[in-house]
Amino acid sequence: MSESMLARGVFGPLGGVVEVGAVNATGSWSVSDASVGRFLDDRSEDVERLLSAVRSVCRFNDSGMAVVDELGRLRDHEVPAAFLLLWSAGVTGVPEPLEKLEEPALVRRMCRMAADLQLTLLLQALVTAAVAAGTEAHRGAEQLVEVLTIACALADPNGGSTPSLIFRMWRVAHLPGILRPESNAPDIGKAGFRAYDEILDQLLGVS
Repeated sequence: MSESMLARGVFGPLGGVVEVGAVNATGSWSVSDASVGRFLDDRSEDVERLLSAVRSVCRFNDSGMAVVDELGRLRDHEVPAAFLLLWSAGVTGVPEPLEKLEEPALVRRMCRMAADLQLTLLLQALVTAAVAAGTEAHRGAEQLVEVLTIACALADPNGGSTPSLIFRMWRVAHLPGILRPESNAPDIGKAGFRAYDEILDQLLGVS
């Protein structure tokens, strides 16, 4: 995979995390109350630490990091309910009439599912990029915990998302397909994923 594809794999879900966080932060689950700009301004230091850790563990160069600006998810913009439906993979379905999609109870449910899904996809993309970059697993896993801790706090300022929970969901959602005997993943890649799984397990105290 090219660096651009790896970066899009990381920053796409991160955009979902930010948008969900902006809606969760309202406390009203009204999409009209959400402000991505204000949300990020209040957390600018955390976002900078997250991006710095991503650059380091994934070894992205300037063009890879520029994908953040290309996607535009870290700039001020509206978060329509349809975005939440997208980030939550449409699990709730599309209600009729469509206006019901903005009801706070449904918005809150979509936010919960979207946070779980996008954080899990983010971790998968981060590990994939770290393995592809050849980042040593002990050092890389420590940085991934930092990224995941910040990302969880962004997604749900009320503490509903935790690194250990996201790690466990990632492990069951993604590792079996990569590590099964008939997988076409190269052996060196499988070894890298196994190393990150083991060290993340230790760092997060999951076992």
